[in-house]
Amino acid sequence: MPQVEQLLEKYPNDLKVVFKNFPIRTHKFAIQAALAALAAGRQNKFWEFHDELFKNYNLLNDEKVQEITTQLGLDQKKFEEDKKSPVEAARIRQDYEEGLQLGVRGTPTIFINGRKVKNRSMQGMEAMINQELEAAKAKK
Repeated sequence: MPQVEQLLEKYPNDLKVVFKNFPIRTHKFAIQAALAALAAGRQNKFWEFHDELFKNYNLLNDEKVQEITTQLGLDQKKFEEDKKSPVEAARIRQDYEEGLQLGVRGTPTIFINGRKVKNRSMQGMEAMINQELEAAKAKK
């Protein structure tokens, strides 16, 4: 999301992005895409893979995933092995369950210090960040 990248540039010492998987059930390829992104992450290409998946969300299939792995120069054999990892499958299930408990219904969903962002404009997110920073200063 471009806004998140802009916010990370503006608040480099105050923001940290934590990604959680939430493969929506209505997307036929969502779980496979999540497994593929985590497999790419084992080759230090998670974010690049993630970004390509989101750019191509409506075109996702095995061929598109193969195209992305080639484009990013991933070790294909390692990638295919890592996609089958039960550890990563469990991670996706855990993230999904946590998302349900937090009220996530779709992707992307953004939280700032545990509060769901309702106004995802730059101004709205900056206002929430500044509120959190002020509250943290007040506690010191």
